[in-house]
Amino acid sequence: MKTLFLDCTFGIAGDRALAALIDLGADISYIVDQLRKLPIEPFGIEVHNITNQGIAAKKISIFYQSEKNQHQSTHEISKIIAENELPVKTKERSLAIFHEFANAKGKLNGIDSNEVYFEIASIIEIIGFCLALESLKIEEIFASPVPAGFGHKMTAHGLYPIPSPVTLELLKGIPLAELNVQRELTTPTGAAILRSLVKKFIPIGGHVVDKIGYGAGETDFDHPNVLRALFISPIKQDPNQERESIYILEAQLDDMTGEGLGFAMERLLAEGALDVFYTPVYMKKNRPGTLVTVLVSLNLADRCEQILLEETTTLGVRRSMWSRNILDRRFIEVETPYGHIKVKQACKRNKILHQAPEYEDVARAAREHKVPFQTVYQYAMKLAMNEQMGD
Repeated sequence: MKTLFLDCTFGIAGDRALAALIDLGADISYIVDQLRKLPIEPFGIEVHNITNQGIAAKKISIFYQSEKNQHQSTHEISKIIAENELPVKTKERSLAIFHEFANAKGKLNGIDSNEVYFEIASIIEIIGFCLALESLKIEEIFASPVPAGFGHKMTAHGLYPIPSPVTLELLKGIPLAELNVQRELTTPTGAAILRSLVKKFIPIGGHVVDKIGYGAGETDFDHPNVLRALFISPIKQDPNQERESIYILEAQLDDMTGEGLGFAMERLLAEGALDVFYTPVYMKKNRPGTLVTVLVSLNLADRCEQILLEETTTLGVRRSMWSRNILDRRFIEVETPYGHIKVKQACKRNKILHQAPEYEDVARAAREHKVPFQTVYQYAMKLAMNEQMGD
């Protein structure tokens, strides 16, 4: 299964998105051949190799043989997609994008979404992008937070704010990134792609980048006006190595009760955190506080981070990736005069480096037999050592 990551550091637009996938390896001939089966205005797509602020990228130009019939309604587009022989996944993805786009525009214009009209260029960019996904056999799409830009732009309807009302409507619920640029960075088409197709907005950490494509836009900025499209795959652990990658989540608190901290720890451990611990620290104005540290696997980091935000008074959570060298763990059970006691053994390449009786088993046996904890502990440890020597 191929996974696409859209790096929207400088925003996203339909032409940049399609160009980036072409640079990533999508077959432009396949895309154009499929598009020309549709009953839309005759068109052409040119792909240019350019350099944008020092980055080699692909750039597309869409042109028409006629200036007539340059718009089609959502109803017409839906009918065209449904009745023509496009790949099933392309149909589903294209309809999803047009549906979100038309709903946003219809809501703002006070009209039925089926009466919203799209320019032919937008139709080609959207369906072309979905055909490019098909060409690359992409199953999942992730993306970074996206900057929208700020300021104003002149449109056919007058002076509008940036992001445009349609773009902002489509970006509801999507994490926005900061980029101090007084221009439009994300277009309605780009926002519709993100809203419709992106499974999750995440940092790139925890993945391996396998391939990169760059798609350039029309406008010149002081920064590269490009969208990066990446093939990514999860970091795979070598079974012959003891090291693994984990996330460390941290937050400092100075206004929370011990009961609240205890409950937060319970939730984090129940969710699957590898470890949770508290460290006394001094914070601003010499206030005594608590540093919360959570060790968590890569796939559970987002969930544990959300728990920290929900269950503690922190205003933010720091995240960093660490690697750790871990020993294999296994359990044996020894028979003592006080009952069965489990013993945890830590091994490396089948050699036992450490072992210790399990606390709960020892404590239960000590209570039941009314003997000191250390008596049970040492007896179980001796039996485990004897068994090890026997091995």
